[in-house]
Amino acid sequence: MSAVSNPRSHALPATPDFDAWPVDHSITGITHDDRQLTIDWQDGRRSRYHSIWLRENAADDSTINPTTRERILDLSRLGAWPTIGEAHLETSGAVTLEFLPERRRLSFHPGWLRAHDYDNETAAEDPLVATTHWRGAERSEPTTLDASGWMDAEHDATSIDPLLEQALEAVIGEGLVRLRNLPVEPGSLDLIARRIGPPRPTNFGHLFDVRAKPDPDSNAYTSIALPPHVDLPTREYQPGLQLLHCLENDTVGGEAVMMDGFAVAEALRERHPEHFATLTRVRWCYANTARTSDYVWFDPMIKLDARGEFDEVRIADFLRGPLMAPFDDVEPAYAALMTLQRLLREPEFALRFGYAPGDLVIFDNRRLLHARDAFDISQGGRRWLQGCYLERDEARSRLRMLHRARRRERVASSVVPGN
Repeated sequence: MSAVSNPRSHALPATPDFDAWPVDHSITGITHDDRQLTIDWQDGRRSRYHSIWLRENAADDSTINPTTRERILDLSRLGAWPTIGEAHLETSGAVTLEFLPERRRLSFHPGWLRAHDYDNETAAEDPLVATTHWRGAERSEPTTLDASGWMDAEHDATSIDPLLEQALEAVIGEGLVRLRNLPVEPGSLDLIARRIGPPRPTNFGHLFDVRAKPDPDSNAYTSIALPPHVDLPTREYQPGLQLLHCLENDTVGGEAVMMDGFAVAEALRERHPEHFATLTRVRWCYANTARTSDYVWFDPMIKLDARGEFDEVRIADFLRGPLMAPFDDVEPAYAALMTLQRLLREPEFALRFGYAPGDLVIFDNRRLLHARDAFDISQGGRRWLQGCYLERDEARSRLRMLHRARRRERVASSVVPGN
């Protein structure tokens, strides 16, 4: 069988999601047996799909709620393993299958099938943006975008927003982005953050003010230098993103210092593999025992995901409680810690830059280490940052929505009016 050369998206069946799937490759032929469908594509690819996978991922109202697109099918209630009785390639480019024992005919969108080709795609869980490790010596400033007028324009969750798309791609890929020329009204950070997703409140508040104050409950609320650290490693799930918005700054000093914790961890693995292994295994105590709260969590300093890729670092010397490790792990753990501390002092890792009013930095708090040089307020200068936390999930969700908006635009532009 052969597909039409330019299938019309409006003639194609629904998909089991809210996304739009351009048909970049047409289907040239299909074959099947009872448990497998094979598709040949115009570009030479061959894809195989299991009958049970196809049945569970259909888009009809016996499989999903058409309003919510959430699955309602319980495979165990079908009575038998779902198999393919017949298969047809429609002139629209869709694939229609008859499933047994139900004798139910269901159609599948070719763009959706291609996008979910698990037979060929081995990187389905790769990040939305390729991760790039970096050292401060390699760059003079963070990736910086001009946000003049950005907050004046209205954007909803389904619209294209090029500036936000660039910003989130930088945060996910590099761990850091800086936006400039944003409003400086106190509290405006809340509206800025909600362009991405809902902020996460903590014991420091919904928004927190980073400025020197009397009787501080954190070193951040002083004018002293801060060493490289992540925030809130004392939590079971430390915040994924941190936003710092400069409202005022006319002090001397106080430069921001950022470093890629994954680049530091990679250097440790290359130079001292035994210390690296220790810091991925030994669980340190992280504690924030303030006057009115008591947060404690135990975790390794460097965490890898199920594929062995870097997932997070928990580095904050001033928030470590007493090490409560097995006796024979204590000396190796401290030897590894001191080796890491020496790496953190190497100038090549640090990126330094100043804050101007209207600047906003967004960074991955489970990857980027941030620090601060001391600043002088003895002459009456003011340095005021407002901060908040978000989750990585919010950034990924928002970026997927922005990518979806672009796909919808492509699909809409491919439809010929009147057809």
